[in-house]
Amino acid sequence: MIESRGEKIFKIINNFLLALMAMAALYPFLYVLSASVSKPYNVITGKVLLFPKGFTFDAYKEVLGNPDIWLAYGNTIFYTLAGTAVSMIFTICGAYALSKKRLRGRKFFTILVTLTLWFDAGMIPFYLTLRDLGLINTRTGIIIAFACNAFKVILLRTSFEGLPDELEESVKVDGGNDLHVLLRVYLPLVKPGLATVGLFYAIERWNGYFWSMILLTDTNKIPLQVLLKKMIVENDLQSEFTAALDFSSTISAETVTFATIIVSILPIVLVYPYIQKFFIKGMLVGAVKG
Repeated sequence: MIESRGEKIFKIINNFLLALMAMAALYPFLYVLSASVSKPYNVITGKVLLFPKGFTFDAYKEVLGNPDIWLAYGNTIFYTLAGTAVSMIFTICGAYALSKKRLRGRKFFTILVTLTLWFDAGMIPFYLTLRDLGLINTRTGIIIAFACNAFKVILLRTSFEGLPDELEESVKVDGGNDLHVLLRVYLPLVKPGLATVGLFYAIERWNGYFWSMILLTDTNKIPLQVLLKKMIVENDLQSEFTAALDFSSTISAETVTFATIIVSILPIVLVYPYIQKFFIKGMLVGAVKG
């Protein structure tokens, strides 16, 4: 197929804009990576733009040798795994129920769930509710309080609705119940939707920062992101600047912060390529039928 002149121009402009967007998305990550393995003097004087200057891994040695980092890392992994598992259970059960036409009040419950996408009680009533339930400064509070999201329920409900009713009828003819239908038939057939929703929850849990900072006062329970915030905000900028101007120094609070950022996002970066194909399929299901 011979492309017209207009199509060629459009393709060139399109590729150029996509390249710009890719560079804009990748540059912050590359800068943080380069700064984390550069000498503090080069970072603070602005010599690090894309590639490392004065290559050193001392910042990573400092991060990996800090017991607070490992404790916060363990908390983040626990909140991510346990939180995602609990969220998936709640979301799957809710989506399966809403996908069934025989559910009494199905439209009412669907509207009720959808309304939470636009309206919520607000931060202060939400905090007071958690306080009255005794969930402040508890790991259970972090996991339970954010267990279900309306958007994910609707996304997964759409995946369930795409399956033919004959599958459910065949299982029930063989003596199965709704639990058998859900576990043996529906879930294996909606893997893209499950992977998409699971990835959404996992990323939210892994990056969960604000409410963890509000609800958790015990430093032994805080996740990595809250510890990272303390390292950045509570850093003594004046002493940091003075230390960084020492040309012979191979470590500073700033380079340690950059190294911590890289360490904190590494698991998500490593996992994402393996579930990317499911993620794209799941998003397309929600986009077409949502």
